[in-house]
Amino acid sequence: MPFDPEASGITLLLIDSRAPHRHATGEYAQRRASCERAAAVLQVSSLRDVDDLSALAAIGDPLDARRARHVLTENQRVLDFTAALAVSDFAEAGRLLTASHASMRDDFDITTEHLDLIADTAVRSGALGARMTGGGFGGCVIALVPDGRVGDVEQAVRRMVRDAGYEQPLVSRTHAAAGAGPG
Repeated sequence: MPFDPEASGITLLLIDSRAPHRHATGEYAQRRASCERAAAVLQVSSLRDVDDLSALAAIGDPLDARRARHVLTENQRVLDFTAALAVSDFAEAGRLLTASHASMRDDFDITTEHLDLIADTAVRSGALGARMTGGGFGGCVIALVPDGRVGDVEQAVRRMVRDAGYEQPLVSRTHAAAGAGPG
């Protein structure tokens, strides 16, 4: 799908929290096991095969149900995000990024207070949306920012991170590029 942020007046701002990932805690394996249990209860090989959120009521464990809800709603958000970008609806794309972060925080439990602070501050200071990227438990936030608000967002994030006592983030503008292509 073609998307040229620069021609659209939009910047993809990458904010590296510089917080190390907490990989050693086994959290990734716990999320996988939770999703596998939910899929077994729902009698599907993969949660992507569930197309009705009401089916999650059959999952007895509330934690497994929350994590399954994240997977189902995140799959739909990805489709909706792609559709929003295809028609240059950046407000909707931003809303979806922010909803994704909230789901990762509230249902999948993979964000940190540090990442939440960065994402929330980015949105409050002018980003159309922001979310954690990667597997969670540390790392980066990506924000969809109108070109004219990039400085405001960066300044606000740096100030809030400093005031909270965290290490200053690395902030960079990203650029879409074609893939490497065949050999």
